[in-house]
Amino acid sequence: MFSVEVRDRIMIGHSLPDSFFGPAQNMHGATFVVDVAFFRETLTKQNVVVDIGAALDVLNKTLKPLNYQNLDTLPQFSGVLTTTEFLCKHIFDAMAEAAKSGALGQDGAGLSRIRVTLHETDLARATYEGALA
Repeated sequence: MFSVEVRDRIMIGHSLPDSFFGPAQNMHGATFVVDVAFFRETLTKQNVVVDIGAALDVLNKTLKPLNYQNLDTLPQFSGVLTTTEFLCKHIFDAMAEAAKSGALGQDGAGLSRIRVTLHETDLARATYEGALA
């Protein structure tokens, strides 16, 4: 299995209003380093997994509406606990749609899996990985 991984970052504010989260129930900020890995069984005729420039562009466009935002105020997250794990899946869904729609170029159609990792700190990270149908 071949893979290519791209990286970006976002700064967000949010709260996690559930006693499970202790002090994180309150408003706080997070700076996430976001890694997205693309997997395929065989390389393209150009010997690549995916166009890295297209992957970086799609990731940037996916993250831009979240960057420097209070996630608690965004309508799409109303009533949602925007945990790191949840945000991984949110970003995965956007990247999977980009692969299906052609936003990643022709190479996107041959991808078999995508993995999204959000690094909260150097000590903690979360990942969502899934197959592309």
